[in-house]
Amino acid sequence: MTGSTPQQDLDQPHDLVGVGIGPFNLSLAALAHGVPGGLAATFYEQRPAFHWHPGLLIEGATLQVPFLADLVTLADPASPWTFLNYLKSRERLFPFYFAEKFHIQRAEYDAYCRWVSERLPGLRFGHQVDSVRWNPERRLFEVDFTQIDPDGEAEALGRAYTRNVVLGVGTEPYVPEPLRPLADAPGVPVFHSADYLTHRETLLRAGHVTVIGSGQSGAEVFLDLLRARPAGAERIHWLARTEAFAPMEYSKLGLEHFTPDYTRYFHALPEPVRGELMPRQWQLHKGIDAETIAAIHDELYRRTLHGGWPDAVLTPGVRVRTAGRVATTQVELHLEHVQQSTRSRLTTDAVVLATGYRERPVDRMLAGLDPYLRRDSSGRPRVDERYRLVLDPSVTGSVYVQNAERHTHGVGAPDLGLAAWRSATILNAVSGKEPYPLPRRTAFTSFGLETREAPSIPSQDRKLTPLVQH
Repeated sequence: MTGSTPQQDLDQPHDLVGVGIGPFNLSLAALAHGVPGGLAATFYEQRPAFHWHPGLLIEGATLQVPFLADLVTLADPASPWTFLNYLKSRERLFPFYFAEKFHIQRAEYDAYCRWVSERLPGLRFGHQVDSVRWNPERRLFEVDFTQIDPDGEAEALGRAYTRNVVLGVGTEPYVPEPLRPLADAPGVPVFHSADYLTHRETLLRAGHVTVIGSGQSGAEVFLDLLRARPAGAERIHWLARTEAFAPMEYSKLGLEHFTPDYTRYFHALPEPVRGELMPRQWQLHKGIDAETIAAIHDELYRRTLHGGWPDAVLTPGVRVRTAGRVATTQVELHLEHVQQSTRSRLTTDAVVLATGYRERPVDRMLAGLDPYLRRDSSGRPRVDERYRLVLDPSVTGSVYVQNAERHTHGVGAPDLGLAAWRSATILNAVSGKEPYPLPRRTAFTSFGLETREAPSIPSQDRKLTPLVQH
């Protein structure tokens, strides 16, 4: 079998190999391209091209972060890979200037990232990474991959050697256990919101639709369905486990939880404290933006102008106990209201699960590294301040993680606003220099009584040592 992977991918050791090409590793690749003197870096992705949440690119839906939170600007505003340079290349800079949009549409962010991915060297789409191992004789990581043809079939096998690895495999849709059998069954209209646009026409034809989940995706799906269904015959339920359809914390001081300062503070907390703190911070990242809440209320209110109420039910504080099929065409949800301690049944024709995402498991890919991995009391990999997995000191290379460190770095792990800063932090550590000088302070809030300075850049041959267990 033959493939298009350059021979140097197989023979010459890389400085850096990235696994996965989502926004975070794309940010890393873009900034790596600008490191003075260059880095030998290659990134592998099993998909044939870049796509960012294609099932949720609902018309009019915007990012929850400003356009400055692009792939590179907050680390290198002079980079050729900024969102503004993308607009300039499309001769859209003046229209954007007059549009006065601080929060761009998701579809535009997706198009921008694809523009970068189509021009940036060192990206290998159609390559599935199968395993990562440490070779103690060569003092390098071995990255085995399979090249995939356009039909999704294996076309060639390959191996790359590298001093450092960055995992950016992202997250996958989460389906609650009671609904998993229905979501997995063919022909049953139970879909995760990640595939919403794929099934939108089916949902619009359904007699009754239930949306489950109180976050931004659930709100956007509910609003889109509401706008598309006839007044007085909406026949739509919106259910959520949270106690309210609550706004996302978006005050200016509240947003300082998404700064490097807070990330350093959170990382330094004892492990049990971090574990207790995370669930209490749900409104920082699981709420709904105020504009979407206002738009939902406006649409519901508009439908009362001629008397009567829309046939839409919005109920928080409800969990799905079990679910099953009724006859061959409907779904029955067994519900429990947590505060009332009451139970009920809801029969519906289709269900959209806006139930969020979970970190994609990498245990199989990293099975060869398992003897070297250091884990916390919950069995999760320990991650140091510079986003490196804590490995046995005999491993002189580093494995970095992107958006897989919420348990060690806090709510900012999946936030696009910290992408460029995290990428720059990783590249500063990989190069052993400081190609991207980073600010010492980023927030007005002092999160603790002791101030923690940003760490200095380590020498390239510095060995990792295990962190002290809290």
